[in-house]
Amino acid sequence: MAKRMFSVTAHWDDEAKVFYSESDIFGLHVEAATIEEFEEIMMDLAPELVMANHVSPEDLKTMAPKDLIPAILWQRPAGKAA
Repeated sequence: MAKRMFSVTAHWDDEAKVFYSESDIFGLHVEAATIEEFEEIMMDLAPELVMANHVSPEDLKTMAPKDLIPAILWQRPAGKAA
């Protein structure tokens, strides 16, 4: 696991009336009607997807536990109230 910092940004789709995610976490796709719902789903899924898709079995065997903990930078959309 070379990368330890991941980002998630919420964007508003005015046509669909949902917040949707932009992220470098493989497999993470979130759509939600409110930013609170988006945040809840993202906080539930993001850590699991990082472990499942960005950490290899070899990493688990050879890396110190402190080096396996990823940072997830969560960015709320600017100027859009839910």
